[in-house]
Amino acid sequence: MFVQTNSIKAIRSYFKDKLADLFSDNEIKLIGNEVICSRLKISKNDLIGLNDQLFSESDLLYFRSIVKRLLKNEPFQYIIGNTLFYGLEIKCDKRALIPRPETEELVDWIKESFVGNHQPKVIADICTGSGCIALGLKSIYPESLLVAADYSLESLSLARENSSELKLELEVLHFDATSEKDYLQLSVRENLKYDCWVSNPPYIPAQESQMMTDNVLEFEPHMALFVPDNDSLIFYKVISKMAHIYLKSKGLIFFEIHENFSKEVINILEDNNFVNIELRKDLQGKSRMLKAEKV
Repeated sequence: MFVQTNSIKAIRSYFKDKLADLFSDNEIKLIGNEVICSRLKISKNDLIGLNDQLFSESDLLYFRSIVKRLLKNEPFQYIIGNTLFYGLEIKCDKRALIPRPETEELVDWIKESFVGNHQPKVIADICTGSGCIALGLKSIYPESLLVAADYSLESLSLARENSSELKLELEVLHFDATSEKDYLQLSVRENLKYDCWVSNPPYIPAQESQMMTDNVLEFEPHMALFVPDNDSLIFYKVISKMAHIYLKSKGLIFFEIHENFSKEVINILEDNNFVNIELRKDLQGKSRMLKAEKV
């Protein structure tokens, strides 16, 4: 047997020994807790009183398989099959990017931008991926119509699964965010105008792939990450242009952006007659989000 006993203590030691070169002690502890809770289908609070818990041989083989996958740089969220985003348990796998904490900050910014009786009734999430942004917003605005759009059929299937499991209804659309004619699909209701658009589109120039870690490059979908080096702002150009058609007067658009291209995206928004443009840094101090208002 690869552990001395089948106790929780032995499993924790096994994780620490095998993963020490990849993760900090605190990260290993968090991973161990997540894996054990997932296997036993218990909460982290329940785990506190289980120091004497003994595992079956099947459990031990499961824990070893997790470690092997982690050693091959597979993202932990894909291994477990879910991650928390804005208080929601979002199913995640190779069909879409893993929801990031900085994207939660974008959802928070939208929430704080609509105050009092001024609530958004119709919202579009362009390049929705797993649906995390749209679902986070639907949890805030349960009476609102949330349109979640993406080009990847695989990511849309994942967004539908998350919508169903969380019982948060989305209007899911398949279209190419770089094709102007595809935006006609956003008129899912007669004379529909949007209060808010939000997008976290692909924005990493292909040449930057050489600087990225293996756990991203080898597992997360490149379609959702990279854009051509010679037209890296294509999504912002088309989305900004079409937002000016579909947003209501004083409607808001929010973008997640590449930290090095904030000025360029601001210029795109200005060229499309957006005003009151704001740039916000994420918790790591990187220029990561933009908000603008339609005249």
